[in-house]
Amino acid sequence: MIDLLLIITFCILGVFTGILTGLLPGLHVNNIALILLSLSTSIIALLSGLAVYGVTEEFILILIAIFILSVSISHTFHDVIPTTFLGAPDEDTALSVLPAHTMLLEGKGYEAVSISALGSYGAILICFLILLPIRFIIGQPLQFYSTLQDIMLYVLIAISILMIATEKARITEFGFKGKIPAFLGMGFALFLFILSGFFGMVALGMSVESPIGLDSPVLFPALSGLFGLPTLLTSLATKPSIPKQKIEETDYPSKHKKQTFLSILSGSGAGILVSIIPGITSATGTILSMTFRGESDNKQTIITLSAVNTACAFFVVIVLFIILKSRSGATLAIMELISVQEWTQVLMPINLTYLLIALLLSGTLSYFLTLKVGKTFAKYFANIPYQPLVGGTILLIVILVFLFTGPLGLLILFVATSIGMIPVQWGVRRSHCMGILLIPIILYFL
Repeated sequence: MIDLLLIITFCILGVFTGILTGLLPGLHVNNIALILLSLSTSIIALLSGLAVYGVTEEFILILIAIFILSVSISHTFHDVIPTTFLGAPDEDTALSVLPAHTMLLEGKGYEAVSISALGSYGAILICFLILLPIRFIIGQPLQFYSTLQDIMLYVLIAISILMIATEKARITEFGFKGKIPAFLGMGFALFLFILSGFFGMVALGMSVESPIGLDSPVLFPALSGLFGLPTLLTSLATKPSIPKQKIEETDYPSKHKKQTFLSILSGSGAGILVSIIPGITSATGTILSMTFRGESDNKQTIITLSAVNTACAFFVVIVLFIILKSRSGATLAIMELISVQEWTQVLMPINLTYLLIALLLSGTLSYFLTLKVGKTFAKYFANIPYQPLVGGTILLIVILVFLFTGPLGLLILFVATSIGMIPVQWGVRRSHCMGILLIPIILYFL
């Protein structure tokens, strides 16, 4: 009984921490995971008194892993709130900025949050239902991952080409007409992809250092600059007029059941694919999902992205136990904390069972908390000075970057922000900035 109570307690604490990381742009789950990993010895010492109840050090490490996992799941639910109300996405929610902001300007910010929560929770349920079939497909006996490994280079190249070829922007500033503006849009997308790739090759080779002794992930300033600051700076410059928000339950999903289910299903499938293939993110998975299902409205785009995001966070844990490879900062920390036994039988390893309990519980809690927090934001947001709030968010990101990565991190942030302003100015998709990871990985396979 004490074990179950501890699991529930650490899961709840992780969910509330995930609210914090979701609401504060630039504060990523990976940072929390790295901090907890470095503090694990201290946490064991702090909880040593539980030994009288039969709680071992190994189980305390499992509890820390459950905390990290709950933060990760909660984050995928709550990060839609700053995306909607502040226009401050992380790399996984960048594609939802335009549709969510469009709904905000229509006074429907809470509806954007609620349908996003539905997409995320739907992904949790679908991932749980198809858990065993996917295990047989990825691992024994079908060994899909082994087959994928042999063609990984071509898969990554194909995904990169698809991202660029599906770019919808039309560059009309040069006076061209006909099909030329569309080709110019794809040309700008290709330029952005290659530029981000070269930036990634340089940045990933740098050694940043925290002035206060924290773990120093170089991707933190790079991704914050590519995906976070440009939208915030644009919001600060344009001074949008935000109308009073309507706080009412939406009947949109019930009126569009088929489309909503298709969005959640395709998003979940893309999220699972993202959890397997290295170097691609939820934003890329959303492009794949939307390409597969065709054109959709703003609301279906938000549902799809949320499903991709949460399904990926769910399945990176499952994939960890199937192929024994980490695909996120959270699972990398989990792999360092606990024993990861390969899942080869029908019954899953005991450690994975603990984590699965956390996945389901944190997903359920996060759904209801997202609705609650989103409603609170929508209720009071019109009374909050928008410009100082955006300015404060920018300042917070800069401070966090300095604390985690020092002066060199600030330089990386500045360069990344300069690159990230390109898609904002020219209207191309910001997901092309994921060349920062894709190009180095493609070159590695070459």
